[in-house]
Amino acid sequence: MNHFTSDVIQALVKKEDITEIFRSHLEIAVNTLLQTELIAFLDYEKYDRLGFNSGNSRNGSYSRTLKMEYGELKISIPLD
Repeated sequence: MNHFTSDVIQALVKKEDITEIFRSHLEIAVNTLLQTELIAFLDYEKYDRLGFNSGNSRNGSYSRTLKMEYGELKISIPLD
């Protein structure tokens, strides 16, 4: 969640709606969390040589849209 505080402060100074800032940072946080969880589950980083022919590899992802109070979040769910 890079620059969350500064984005909120800038929006408040400009008297903009901060809902989009919350939505975008929440979307980034959820997608990052899912990628980190996959790294921990597979026990190797993306493009790491350990995953080659291991039988347990990354198989892309599929997207879902979650409707929340801040708007719709586009989530990319990774597959193993």
